[in-house]
Amino acid sequence: MSVFSRLAALCRRLAMPLSPDRAHEALRDDIAGAIALGHSGGAMAKDDRDRLLGALDLGHRTVEEIMRHRSRIEMIDADSPPEAVLRQVLASSFSRLPVYRGEAENVLGVIHVKDLWREVDRLSRDEAGLAGLDLVKVAMKPYFIPETTALDEQMREFLKRRTHFALVVDEYGALRGLITLEDILEEIVGEITDEHDVVARESGLKRDETGGWLVDGAMTIRDLNRAMDWALPDDEANTVAGLVIHEAQMIPAEGQAFSFHGFRFEVLSRRDNRVARLRIRPL
Repeated sequence: MSVFSRLAALCRRLAMPLSPDRAHEALRDDIAGAIALGHSGGAMAKDDRDRLLGALDLGHRTVEEIMRHRSRIEMIDADSPPEAVLRQVLASSFSRLPVYRGEAENVLGVIHVKDLWREVDRLSRDEAGLAGLDLVKVAMKPYFIPETTALDEQMREFLKRRTHFALVVDEYGALRGLITLEDILEEIVGEITDEHDVVARESGLKRDETGGWLVDGAMTIRDLNRAMDWALPDDEANTVAGLVIHEAQMIPAEGQAFSFHGFRFEVLSRRDNRVARLRIRPL
């Protein structure tokens, strides 16, 4: 019996009703326990367990945990020549791209590839041609959300607004990253890929000849736990590289190795101050 279940039973015996929030937590804990028990007993497949637990966790997780960091956001400079913009859009695997002017913090809008091509088609019949392309005019108004927004709340907002794309800012209004409806759905059903996805997220995990696992440092701890059925903590860091830096209390150099949480982490490569590649082996 879980701690919350014991507390609920004790309160019932003492005629002390639980608060609505505590009762909700107790119910969620019981459901999660039943799901985990069903999987361990062989009555539920791992994929089914992951999907159910993923749906349960949405209310306890924030957009900050799964967003695409600003350093990995593909953006369009509003002052770029039209030909350069079209080449960038054609080479991109994304259908929506933020438009900025001057510096990345100054986001003016979000352009959808379909809207861009409609405008290009219209301009092709105009005397000015592509020279008259105004990205800001074509772009949609940017939708900003705080990094502390719960995932279930944000999913409801996406559905309510009929939009799939939001820019994430911190308490000072500084750009932190972006999140899409697909990112939230992937927390439930796993990676969603199509024919235009060049690299799937699972490509950041590969077995090597030593019996260890080669892991991209940017891979989230949650994705690694889900793929390997491990239980690495994600309270202090979202990514594998962040976990190593937190535990080591330093930015490790290539070749350094650390042991914690029942695993050995070896840093294989580093780019600037970022841990890019690691080898992980259970102890």
